[in-house]
Amino acid sequence: MLENRVRLLQAVCLVFLFFWTATPASAAPLQQGFADLVERLQPSVVNISTTQTVQQARIRPQDLPQLPPGSPFEEFFRQYYEQGLGNSAPRKATSLGSGFIIDETGLIVTNNHVIDGADIITVTLADKTPFKATVVGRDSKTDLALLRIKPGNKKLSAARWGDSEYARVGDWILAIGNPFGLGGSVTQGIISARARDINAGPYDDFIQVDAAINRGNSGGPLFNMEGEVIGINTAIYSPTGGNVGIGFAMPSVMARTVIEQLEKKGKVRRGWLGVKIQPVTEEMMDSLGLDAPRGALVAEVTPDSPAEAAGLKDGDVIINFGGQPIDKLRTLPRAVAETPVGKKANVVVLREGAEKTFIVTVGELPEEPQEENTKKATKENPSDDGASAAVLGMRLQPLDTALRKQWSIPSDVAGLVVTSLVQGSEAASKGIRAGNVLTAVASTSLKSTEQLREALAKARKDGRKSVLLRVYAGEAGSRFIALRLQTDTAE
Repeated sequence: MLENRVRLLQAVCLVFLFFWTATPASAAPLQQGFADLVERLQPSVVNISTTQTVQQARIRPQDLPQLPPGSPFEEFFRQYYEQGLGNSAPRKATSLGSGFIIDETGLIVTNNHVIDGADIITVTLADKTPFKATVVGRDSKTDLALLRIKPGNKKLSAARWGDSEYARVGDWILAIGNPFGLGGSVTQGIISARARDINAGPYDDFIQVDAAINRGNSGGPLFNMEGEVIGINTAIYSPTGGNVGIGFAMPSVMARTVIEQLEKKGKVRRGWLGVKIQPVTEEMMDSLGLDAPRGALVAEVTPDSPAEAAGLKDGDVIINFGGQPIDKLRTLPRAVAETPVGKKANVVVLREGAEKTFIVTVGELPEEPQEENTKKATKENPSDDGASAAVLGMRLQPLDTALRKQWSIPSDVAGLVVTSLVQGSEAASKGIRAGNVLTAVASTSLKSTEQLREALAKARKDGRKSVLLRVYAGEAGSRFIALRLQTDTAE
């Protein structure tokens, strides 16, 4: 009997030992809490406050309501106007944010929007010691900024960079920052999603987290359970203005390269190809000869750009850049930007159904965006008979001097002008408007209505279900639009 009890006790101990040793490391924070980790990390996180001068709008006499002579409200609005003039002097505005120390000499990372327009920047350490800060460099495209303070004899605690590429959905994370001015606030959560595009900039690749992030957390670090910075808290999704459990952090793998350039040069040098691109939709697949909507469709090639020098054309679909497949539109800007200036890269495009490879020497992205619609002037076709035509729900007419003046079309735009549309047509539903110009069918430039009809006939003969038209729309520039061939009508 005693022997059986001993065996039972041994079995229970073995089972307990198995479950105790099998507990995953990721469960440790739940059992032990985050106190030790937070105590180690908090000294590297800072609060940032800024002061800037804001010029108030002046109240003008024309802003006041027009009152009939002798109205009893005349005196009231006269006093309102005089008080408004008196209050139009500049005033001081303050804002709050977060940041973190990356070097013991006093380098601090934050968001650009935290310090944008600031006259005075104050960095306050975890122990409440304030320092005046100067801007080393800033980058509006990724919303990052690098500051410097002079700590003197003060010993600073620097955070360690981590590699966000190893972060997985479901991993535990900590966010430390200065929400609503409540410095040193700590929140925890998990990574909810990766590679989020929130239309914040051309290189969006955010980490989504469910840790509570509010106003003032911007610029603060996102830590993994190793105490490494894997992201910079940048934005929140909030219909109400408060935390709803959806926050976004800039991945450290992107932020670190930007910060390193800001430290060395005070600015960021990015690769530049010189193309205006748009996504390939399912409607465009057929006319482009693709089996799936992938790649980046070249809507315009910038004159005197690396793309033009390499031989790329409007209507090309870029499917690979520098050995990296371009499955999504936003993959290309990042791939080009991360390529060193002056480096040669292979660009694989799909042109008229066939793959072609070009070698491009990557240029430097201009600081100021260049005008995309600066094509060289093209002489109008003198042999065109000028007859209008109704095609694909649009009435089209070759450009002439009168039409250019009527629709304010630049001399460097050539093609067929849309003079009117059939009500309810697919062309109208896709945003084509009177005054737009059809400049090309796929990569073939248009000069006459007969040329367009021939292109449509060939597309039907080839079994195409749709045709790709390049449309110039004034200040909006040019883009490709796919129209179904069966919508063709004659009037």
